[in-house]
Amino acid sequence: MSNIPTKGDILFRQPTVEDGAAVHDLIAACKPLDENSLYCNLLQCSHFADSAVLAERDGEVVGFVSAYHLPEQPKTLFVWQIAVSKSARGQGLASRILDEAIARGKQRGATHLHTTITPDNEASWATFRKLADRLNTELNHKPFFERDKHFAGRHDTEELLIIGPF
Repeated sequence: MSNIPTKGDILFRQPTVEDGAAVHDLIAACKPLDENSLYCNLLQCSHFADSAVLAERDGEVVGFVSAYHLPEQPKTLFVWQIAVSKSARGQGLASRILDEAIARGKQRGATHLHTTITPDNEASWATFRKLADRLNTELNHKPFFERDKHFAGRHDTEELLIIGPF
């Protein structure tokens, strides 16, 4: 049996700095995700590569989750963004890539996951509710970055989701 993916299979792997531009392009194509600079995506693919996950099909980047362990709470994995290309949507890839990120986080002692979501992002809410159900754990939330207080009215409030322990 070979570990080499066959045509059409999804390969989950740690990103490398060489993936930075492809990740940048993927995120740009996944509206309404906030775009970051290419430099930021290069850092995600290098400095935070051990907690990020890249999904690749037939040599094309079709998914990416950026994540990191909170410096003051190393048992908490913070998921920054999940991006799934149009060609890979509807196949459960967001859930699969999250599961891979959590598996890697657990190897480093993670027991909780945090992320932020705007109140109107139903797709993300559904993904993380399903995740909490799969992990058989709690999902709590509270305002984190507020529209007027933190974003100067330029971005909707981001709710902090707290999932765990797992």
